[in-house]
Amino acid sequence: MASPLDAIKKPIETELKQFESHFRDSVRSNVSLLDRITYYIVQRKGKQVRPMFVFLAAKLCGEIKESTYTAASFVELLHSASLVHDDVVDESYKRRGFFSVNALWKNKIAVLVGDYFLSRGMLLALQKNEFKLLEIVTEAVQAMIEGELLQLEKARRLDIKEEVYYEIIRSKTASLIAAACAVGASSVVDDPEKIRQMHAFGEKIGIAFQIRDDLFDFGDEQIGKPLGIDIKEKKMTLPLIYALTKAPKTERRRILNLIRRHNKDRQKVAEVIAFVRASGGIEYAREVMYRYREEAFVILKTFPDCAARTSLKELVIFVTERKK
Repeated sequence: MASPLDAIKKPIETELKQFESHFRDSVRSNVSLLDRITYYIVQRKGKQVRPMFVFLAAKLCGEIKESTYTAASFVELLHSASLVHDDVVDESYKRRGFFSVNALWKNKIAVLVGDYFLSRGMLLALQKNEFKLLEIVTEAVQAMIEGELLQLEKARRLDIKEEVYYEIIRSKTASLIAAACAVGASSVVDDPEKIRQMHAFGEKIGIAFQIRDDLFDFGDEQIGKPLGIDIKEKKMTLPLIYALTKAPKTERRRILNLIRRHNKDRQKVAEVIAFVRASGGIEYAREVMYRYREEAFVILKTFPDCAARTSLKELVIFVTERKK
């Protein structure tokens, strides 16, 4: 059965196929252990949403060229590095239903593999003299690390306000999608305003994307990731933050105590989920997600109507309506 992504990929179908070999070449190593691990990762890569954003943004702004393939490879290398490192940080042993790198080869090797991916991306950009690409993606790396650390810092105190939540996801998640759209544009045009617009577009989509992900934790759909994972990790997400702001002080204290002291207890986690559902947290978060999506569409409309623009809009709808 055809995937919804198949139609979205149509304007960049040829380029995505060529990208596969570009990416495989970018991770190749003479160290057999590293080559074996990178092969394992490449074989289990996801939907390639970020390279799609790179190629569609490039096609929207001009004609795809060699620089676009370099940009897409760097973005995918950074994304792969972040996933490997995230699994170590989160002590996660499964990724998309398969064993994670740290589960199979332990933490030390997993960290080094993530570092290798990041260094390969940087070297790739330097070898091609792609300094604007290097600047945009390196800024995203910095933002991702800062976002992760800010989230860890706030998780200790459980005092995240809504504006801090946006700051975390803007840095941790949206920065990479924003970078993907910006480097796609910068690979084909030397127009600071177009690059800035695509960066803003990607950032809004990244925020909407993360809110969609957060909603899975509370079972707004019957499929997706297991319920309560974020609560077990003491991550304060938008549905929970909203529900807590609407709760009376005693109820708020009780829920925070459950998250702080009983976050591994399945029954207590289910209690927190029920509290969020009953407080309108899911509906509120969904409204915010759609607002960011609409703001992204407004930016998109400033670009000429074409197949790439249509596919970008459909890709945005796909990532905000996805079921897993």
